[in-house]
Amino acid sequence: MAGAPHVRRMSDSGDLGDFTDYVGDGDDDASAGDGGDDAGDEADPETEFERYGTEPAGADRGLGTVSVSQGLRVSQDGDETRLRAFITTGNRDSVRLGSYLLVPYPDDETLFCSIAALEYAQEFQSDDATEIHARRQMRREEFEERDYKFMAELEPVAVIYEEGGELKRRMTDRVPKPGALAREAADEEQIKTGLKIPGDGVFLGHLSVGGEKVRTAAEPPTVDYRVKDEYADGDPLVFRHTLVAGGTGSGKTHASKNVLRQYLDAERTYPMDDGREVSPAVVQFDPQDEYAQMHDDNPGMSEEFARKLDREGIAHGGHDDTIALVPVEDGVSYGGENHRAEQVRFTIPFSVVDEYDMPWLVAGGGLNDNQYPALLTLLDRFFGDYGSDGTYQEFLTYLDNPGLKEELDESGRVHEATFDAVKRRVRGIPNGIFDQDARPITELDHVLVRPGGLTVVPTYHLSTSRAKEMFVLAVSSLLVDDKLSNSPQSQRIKETPLVLGMDEAHNFLSEADTVQARKVVQKFTEAAKQGRKERLGLFLITQDPQDIAEPVFKQVNTKVVLNLGDEDAISSVNIPSELAQKVPYMEKGQMVVYSPDNSEPVELIGLSECVTRHGG
Repeated sequence: MAGAPHVRRMSDSGDLGDFTDYVGDGDDDASAGDGGDDAGDEADPETEFERYGTEPAGADRGLGTVSVSQGLRVSQDGDETRLRAFITTGNRDSVRLGSYLLVPYPDDETLFCSIAALEYAQEFQSDDATEIHARRQMRREEFEERDYKFMAELEPVAVIYEEGGELKRRMTDRVPKPGALAREAADEEQIKTGLKIPGDGVFLGHLSVGGEKVRTAAEPPTVDYRVKDEYADGDPLVFRHTLVAGGTGSGKTHASKNVLRQYLDAERTYPMDDGREVSPAVVQFDPQDEYAQMHDDNPGMSEEFARKLDREGIAHGGHDDTIALVPVEDGVSYGGENHRAEQVRFTIPFSVVDEYDMPWLVAGGGLNDNQYPALLTLLDRFFGDYGSDGTYQEFLTYLDNPGLKEELDESGRVHEATFDAVKRRVRGIPNGIFDQDARPITELDHVLVRPGGLTVVPTYHLSTSRAKEMFVLAVSSLLVDDKLSNSPQSQRIKETPLVLGMDEAHNFLSEADTVQARKVVQKFTEAAKQGRKERLGLFLITQDPQDIAEPVFKQVNTKVVLNLGDEDAISSVNIPSELAQKVPYMEKGQMVVYSPDNSEPVELIGLSECVTRHGG
């Protein structure tokens, strides 16, 4: 019928066909041709529509803007905070979880925040979970960012502001305006202020996010992370104790050497009660014979890297005042070929058991609550009869006296079965530890502790784990006792700031259900509590932080956590969950630092090279 609309029938197959298959009716064709010959000519420029660009005028600043579309709220309850930013297309590939952003307020204050989550959202309401959409996307070569919103969820850290020409911070107490610019933090002073990082102190590493160093516009472009070390800022955190935790191959020894070398810097001193400024001594227990290498320069360090360290005020180079204080065990020799430090041999005199109240040192196995008092009785009797010169071999002979056993049993002081049990345990300790052919440790206090000096006590060469434990606990307990005592055996130890480093600390400070283990933990817990007052800092290094006794662990303020693969180990260090989940994926040298009295929790990257000799 003339004038009737043209109808295109569906094919039997149900194919909708292509729009190019459509052919209009005659009238439409005629209508299309009403323009005559002129219809094919180019349009008159004067009558053509003017084209406008879709890009906003001017240059973009920042990464995006604060969005109010899903609410904009800050709250004392962090879970109630709702702060999101729209990230523009050109910036999306560079944005990372954990990145630090600045959002200005209308006045001169600025919100410092971090990116807690990233999310794509639909630009237009549609269902993209369809066959057509999926196949269309599969045939496209490029992803159109403009088709989607890219949203960053922000976690407020602090409000930073200027007062008296100095940047300061306070808790987040105001909400930014909708549309406020969100830009990447690129100023070192603003970053350090926002994260509460001290400007000076002991260098640990460079600030990072997701394994990449945070870059600024300054020179050097990195942000150094330091630990408070001045009494003007509160107690130096070295005396609030440090834990370095990391699995095998994580770089914990490398990192520990770099930190300990900073405490040995010639310019680092601490004030004593008598007004003197004294350099700290470092005593490091070394189970793998690695730390005496700190005497030597790193032969692989380039001059360029050394100059970089100098510019950043990072101490480096071998420390000349390094001594390897070598424990002597009968029948065992120490090599020490991998370093050039001076070696001084020492033995543990049996008298320390009495002089330094270490009865647990001679218990070869676990003593119960009945056996431990019996051991005390026997030691008191022995030293009362033999004096401070009594030896371990003489004590064994003393216990073989049947008359002593009978006397103590009849008097009701020590039951004969208990006597025999104690005797077995005393004989159970390694036989070549006490009273060997070397100078007693009690006469070497001026060698053991030297202001500005590093003393390394290697234990790798010792025959058994029990022998290693005895030497480490004997020397460390001697140090702790003299630091805490009002009438110390050594004034040198008492009057020198001391960093006590203990690698594989889990082997010596674990919680166990024995009397001697409880005594050791009590001693070191008290040392940790008194550290600030007595200028004693524990520097504990371990791959099994979960095995360190909780009373000691609770006193540690600064936790440096490198790669750990064990879930129990990660949970034991008790760092914020957003950082804890990164720990198993960190590469060698990457670390998380959680030091509440120093800064916000942060990620760091340690130095790529050791500042002293390490390995080889």
